[in-house]
Parts: sequence; structure tokens; C-alpha cells
Amino acid sequence: MSRATDCPSGPDTAASQGLYRWRAGIYDLQLAPYDAIRAEAIASLQLAPGQTVLDLGCGTGMSLALLQAAVGPQGRVVAVDQCPEMVEEARRRVQRHGWQNVSLACAPIDQAILPSGADAALFHFTHDILQTPAAVDHVLAHLRPGARLAATGLQWAPAGWGVFNGLVWLAAAHSVTTLHGLDQPWRPLADRGVELTLRTHLGNTVYVASGSVPASAAPQRRRHNRG
Repeated sequence: MSRATDCPSGPDTAASQGLYRWRAGIYDLQLAPYDAIRAEAIASLQLAPGQTVLDLGCGTGMSLALLQAAVGPQGRVVAVDQCPEMVEEARRRVQRHGWQNVSLACAPIDQAILPSGADAALFHFTHDILQTPAAVDHVLAHLRPGARLAATGLQWAPAGWGVFNGLVWLAAAHSVTTLHGLDQPWRPLADRGVELTLRTHLGNTVYVASGSVPASAAPQRRRHNRG
């Protein structure tokens, strides 16, 4: 099994697919303890009936029920994941519930066909996606000005909470292919002009960052040096 590294070159797509392929059958059990984090993030999107929301790195589709309920039958949920096994689990979930307004795509986020002018985007425990500039830029290019975003995931605990970082590393080793950016995982969004509010949980090892794309101007879509 591939291990997370602190390589600044960014995530490894092939390694990520391998990492999640074996987890597809047990992913729901592994992520269930974070259901409250998921619900908080989705609530922060402030979705309304009839809107279109993107679920990036959707995994087995654990967020689909809440997203679908929030946008209603006239809304649209577009879910994307690059792991075929994960998408197949999500497809079974959609079929069981008979959701007609949920579409699934198996593709890397930066290559996915996304609707233009989407109203919101969710990045739930998708560290590798957030650390991939092309993926972030691609998503932002398909959101309308003022669109809401929410990102969640692991982060290194700050000074005073470092005792928990061993647990962060253990969890990251099974879910990400790079530790790069784990100090501020939401930074790629903020660097591109997304106005974020940050909340932390579990000894500051899990974050929920939510906010909106500036309504007055498109976010800056370029690579940024980390300070």
C-alpha cells in the first residue's frame, strides 16, 4: 500500500487510485465517525431548492443524500471521483434511492466535465484534490460568482496540540498520497480569493473551511507560493 509523503511535487494520481480501490467496500464504515463533520460542511453550503452542487471526490456517495435533499428534485447534484470502485459503490447508492437528479462521473477532477455556473462545491476529506492546482482551478472555473464552497479534512494540529499529530499521520497514511499542505489544507482556496471561515474539531486535527467565491470578481486562478 502506498504511503503518504511530504513530497512538494504534489499528489500521485496512480497511487491515490490504488489507495482507495481496496477501501471501497469498507469506506462507509471508515468515514462514518465523521458524519457530523460532513453534515456541518453541507449545512454551510446554504443550499436552496433548484440549485446545482458539485461533490468533488465523492467516494462512495456518502454525501449524496444530504446534498440531494437540500437541492430538491428540481436541483442537481454532480458527483465526481477518479476511483472506479468508489464510483461503482456510489452508483449503487443512487440506484437504491432512485435519485433522478444525481449524476456520477469517474474522472480526475481536473479532467471532469462539470456544469457551468454551479451554485456550490463540496470537498469532503479530499486533501489530494485541494493540493492539485489544476483541479482547484477547474472547479472554480465552473462556479458562479458568489457560489458557496466547503472543504473538510485532516490537518496538522497547531502548537500546543501536537500530541495528536501521530494520529493525523496514521490517518493520512491511509487516505492521502502527500503530506504537503497538511498544515493549511484549505490554503489553495484562500489563495484564489475564496473568503473562508475556519472551524476545527477533534483536537484541531480536523477542519471545516467554508465560504464563497467573490461576487465582484472571479477568483485568482494561478499557482501561489506558500508563505
